[in-house]
Amino acid sequence: MYLVDGNNVMGQRVGWHRDKPAAQRRLMAELARMSVEQNASLTVVFDGRPLEDVVDGSVVDGVTVYFARSGSDADDRIVELSRDALDPGQILAVTSDRQLRDRLQELGVETMRSGQFRRLLEKEG
Repeated sequence: MYLVDGNNVMGQRVGWHRDKPAAQRRLMAELARMSVEQNASLTVVFDGRPLEDVVDGSVVDGVTVYFARSGSDADDRIVELSRDALDPGQILAVTSDRQLRDRLQELGVETMRSGQFRRLLEKEG
């Protein structure tokens, strides 16, 4: 299962911050395509509040979408999801955040850098 730090992957594209909701929707669509093409389970976690029509924990086109909890950030939510997983060793977390990677690796979660994942997404498309 892929567990994606959404803002890290969005940050691999120039100008994503100009329209954050559009960038989130674009990434969710890319992840949905990857999910179908690879028959893979994908979960994405974004910083900030949920989108108007995407509530925390919902499934959008096969991709599970979470947002940071109030007063927290996506990194903590990713660690929480990993800690709560039945088998953290089955998770491939995508992030470029070194501290988050260290926290996840302590839980037995494998990690991949966001740039490498972005290239994988673009190759799939």
